[in-house]
Amino acid sequence: MGVWYVQATIPRRIVLASGVKDASYHIDARRYADLLAHDGVTVVEQMTGGAAENASLLLDPKSGVDVAFMEGGVVAESQRDRIVMLASLRYEPVWIFYRGDAALTRLDELRYQRIAVGRPGNGGRLIVEPLLEATNVTPANSRLVPLGGTEALRALQSGGVDAAIFVGATTSPIIWQALHDESLKLMSLEDSDAYTRRFSYLTRLTLPTGAIDLSYRRIPPQPVTLVATKAMLVARDDLPSPLVDLLLDAARELHSKQGYFETAREFPSTSPVDIPVSADADRHLRFGASLLHRYLPFWIATLSERLVVVVLPLLVIFIPLINFMPQLVRWRVRSRIYRWYGELKLLERDVERRTGTLPIERWLADLDRIERAAEHIKIPASFASESYTLREHIGLVRRAVMEKAREANATDG
Repeated sequence: MGVWYVQATIPRRIVLASGVKDASYHIDARRYADLLAHDGVTVVEQMTGGAAENASLLLDPKSGVDVAFMEGGVVAESQRDRIVMLASLRYEPVWIFYRGDAALTRLDELRYQRIAVGRPGNGGRLIVEPLLEATNVTPANSRLVPLGGTEALRALQSGGVDAAIFVGATTSPIIWQALHDESLKLMSLEDSDAYTRRFSYLTRLTLPTGAIDLSYRRIPPQPVTLVATKAMLVARDDLPSPLVDLLLDAARELHSKQGYFETAREFPSTSPVDIPVSADADRHLRFGASLLHRYLPFWIATLSERLVVVVLPLLVIFIPLINFMPQLVRWRVRSRIYRWYGELKLLERDVERRTGTLPIERWLADLDRIERAAEHIKIPASFASESYTLREHIGLVRRAVMEKAREANATDG
């Protein structure tokens, strides 16, 4: 019964908020589901509009979402105490594509133009808007168009907007298409260091010449300086630690390779971004899986750990109790004998001290009663010697009574 109860508490299902279809977060979610299925854990993907919606779902205790992908800079500081970062997974640069002959190097050069900044509530837009505001590019002096993803790219390619800002992985299909479109230019930010000082979740990156395409096209044709946030795996702060360990193992397998900006094994990482780091995740990345999880399948290892948690407190209680049981048994058995010892001792004292008329018959009757009781005491064989000692003591008192009776008769004669 106890084993069944412990096994029933082992988590078997995770609801993971991802992103739009065919985007990087959706692809990641499918890969996580495949890996965790090997350990008997079902990952239910909940596709969303992006990181901002993921954050809302994770912060809503009734949404059913346990884990979500999102970028640094999406969650307001006042809401960060209910969620934890399990790990950062990769860099997600802020890509600023534009049309025209001029080479732009600062965001404020986009002032008075039409800029696709992402859909309302989209995670990328939440990251981009503070950067534009810091350079005085606002709805008052520019047209911030609420387009994102493929729609924003198509609008830029067709001339519907003058610039489009995306936040995402280099391998994202939309970023990849934009990088290979010869009609578009990628802005290299000359004041990137200033942004990293103003916004703690941003990192300065450099995309070297030819990093995307080393052929005659040379994409990019010269080094490009970018700022980037980090993609994170974020969870509710009550996510069971066995699931944290599984997710971190999957993250290590999926995100530890070298990328366009990432060095090998740079990710997953628990270096702070802007959300509190899970203590369980930090421990797992620092010291690895527990001894049981290294050598046993997930369910067996988790069940064993849960049983240890349940059994150890019981052992703390029962081991002293087991050690005390023999003493309790001895006390219980001896109490049956000592009861009559006490009555016999009182009778013996009366025999020794009584003078004058002696109640010989009453003494003998009491001795007979005590002796019959001693004969019927049920005790283990190991305590038989104490029963025999009681009977011998009865015999001694009986002889003392008879001696007292003879002395009384001699005095009367």
